Amino acid sequence: MPFTRGDAHKLYIELKKEHQIETNKKLEEVSEIKAFYETLDSSTLRLIYYRMIKEQSGSGMIPIFVTSIPWLLFLFSDIVQDYLFQHGSIYLVIFITVYLSLLTLSAISHFRERAWAALHIEIITDVLNDKK
Repeated sequence: MPFTRGDAHKLYIELKKEHQIETNKKLEEVSEIKAFYETLDSSTLRLIYYRMIKEQSGSGMIPIFVTSIPWLLFLFSDIVQDYLFQHGSIYLVIFITVYLSLLTLSAISHFRERAWAALHIEIITDVLNDKK
């Protein structure tokens, strides 16, 4: 079941099939990021590093959205139920579909952003170590 594997394993399989690994788009993107960071001085890199740590560790709006909406609905549950069940269950189905779609997309977006922050942190750390 290859579709259940993570991005790291998919990259491994992709690289294993290629004859010229250097031309892989994903590796080229990481190489471009590293090349850019290598042009910056150490003090600027440290500032960027601190910002990336904040981005990776910060809660952000998405987790707040994920946790606050159910509590808000719980507070007004009688009103929400009356409205959603007033015209049959179609409003409830629409509401649940939209909410779960937004929740899923925002969670995916949040974890992708954290993964990109981790990538940048690792690259910056390597560049700073190389400059020492």
